[in-house]
Order: sequence, then C-alpha cells, then structure tokens
Amino acid sequence: MHVRFWGTRGSIASPGPDTVRYGGNTTCIEVRTNDDELIILDGGTGIFRLGSALTKQRLPKRISVFVTHTHWDHIQGFPFFIPLFIPNQEINFYGTFDPVYDKSLKEILAGQMEYCYYPVRESELKANISYKSLQDRQTITIGGAKITPVMMNHPVLNFGYLIEADGQRIFFTGDHEPMRSIYEPGDEEYEEFEQIIQLRNSVLEDVITEVDICITDSMYTAEEYPQKMGWGHGSYQSCIEMADRIDAGRIVLTHHEPTRTDSELDAIYQSITKQYGHLGPELFIAKEGMLIDLG
Repeated sequence: MHVRFWGTRGSIASPGPDTVRYGGNTTCIEVRTNDDELIILDGGTGIFRLGSALTKQRLPKRISVFVTHTHWDHIQGFPFFIPLFIPNQEINFYGTFDPVYDKSLKEILAGQMEYCYYPVRESELKANISYKSLQDRQTITIGGAKITPVMMNHPVLNFGYLIEADGQRIFFTGDHEPMRSIYEPGDEEYEEFEQIIQLRNSVLEDVITEVDICITDSMYTAEEYPQKMGWGHGSYQSCIEMADRIDAGRIVLTHHEPTRTDSELDAIYQSITKQYGHLGPELFIAKEGMLIDLG
C-alpha cells in the first residue's frame, strides 16, 4: 500500500512562489493498495492533478472516493476530476448525510455543478457514479481493504477514515480540533464535561491505536491556536501528542494554513523535530507529490 499527496493546503488554494515546495492545492490524498484498489480521500483542488495523472495510465476498474466533510476546500475539485467524464468508469462516493441542511452527499456535490457555477451538470457526467452514506464506525470492504469512518470534531459533521489493507493501517483525520471544555475549573459542570471529553477521546483513540501512518489536520502553531479556538482545526503540538498516545509509526502533518510559506513550514519542521523528536512517531510535513510506500 502507498500514499501520495496531491493537495496539502487548507481553506483555500494558495498557488505562488512561496508555496512551490509544500504545495498550494487543497486536500486530496491517494491511497493505492497492492491489489490496485484506488482510494481517494477528499476532492480539493489537488484532485485535478490526480485525475490528469490517471488518464495517462491504465485506469483502475473502480475508484472509491471518501469525503471527510463537504466544506468547499475538500470538494471543490470534483467537477474537474477527469475520470467523471469517462464513459463506464466506476466511481463510488462515500460520505455522510448532512443533518443540519437535510441534504445527501449527492445533493451537496451536485449542487456545485449547477449551471450558475459550472457548465456541466452532475446528471450529464459519463461515468457510472454511486453515492453511499456512512455511519460512525461502520466498516465497509473494498477489495482487500477495510475502511472505517470515525466521527471527528469540526463545525460540520466530519469523518476521519481508517484504512486497513496489506497488513498496514492508515488514518486520516480530515479536519479536526481536539475537544475542549466549555466550562472553567470550579464550574459545577466542569468535571462531568471533562469525563465526556475523556470518553470521546478514548473511543476515537481505541479505534486508531497503533496505526502505521496518522495523517492529521495541523493548521496552527501553539501560538496561533488560542485565537483560533472553535474553528475546527488542530495545532502541530496537539497532533503530535495524539500520534504519540496512539503509538502511531509515522505522523504526517497537513492542511497547511493558506498564508503559510515554504520557509515558515521549514522553520516549523525544525522546531517540532527539536521539541518532539524524542517521541515515537516519525515526523513529516506533507508536500504535494510526496509518496510514502508502506510495501
């Protein structure tokens, strides 16, 4: 199984001379199993380059796309994913129903292909497309791979995905902010709410314990985070500490803040390796095009 990053940026695409090395496209990750199952995590602007690359090789029998959530930076590349226009290509979308707006995954993805946004409607695509709504910790099987969605913490319903194949385990958080108490120490409700947080964290971490790779939303530095609480994203420090608790073999930090330059990411990498290099997980900052081969 191998993992390749086609989009590593959060919130909005940020092309330009300051983002050349780490990349300016929004989230898209390719996971390919040893039996050639293609699993795609999210469809930010990076999926356009992935689709272009797929047309230059033998297309897999089916393409399985798992959507963590439907914020625009995770879906806006889908109308430009070339395999959608190839007759009889099998493409299966997986995600969740939006309980707030009462919309299915199909309705949300098709909505950005209305004529006022895009010249080709979803109903005019040539591929054989299906949509499946998943529930928390509902494991499904695709070929030799098992994929389990796990509820994360974000302002909209967001799934992380555990992928198990070829004797390896990969987990991607999607967008995730560690849960924190809404009460202050000393408040009557503080202890009870802390117990709820601990229980929720233990459920999550029991599912993803000892993954070979943890790919995680690490949008902010520790200094930036206090001004961003409640925005739904983690910090480098919170992500690394979680990876250490679950005994992850490697941690890949992604969903880079859109104004973060290559030089700033270099400096962050030097800082976190100095601070956390003694911990178990091997640390990486995601770059567009980066390939991790698990064998």
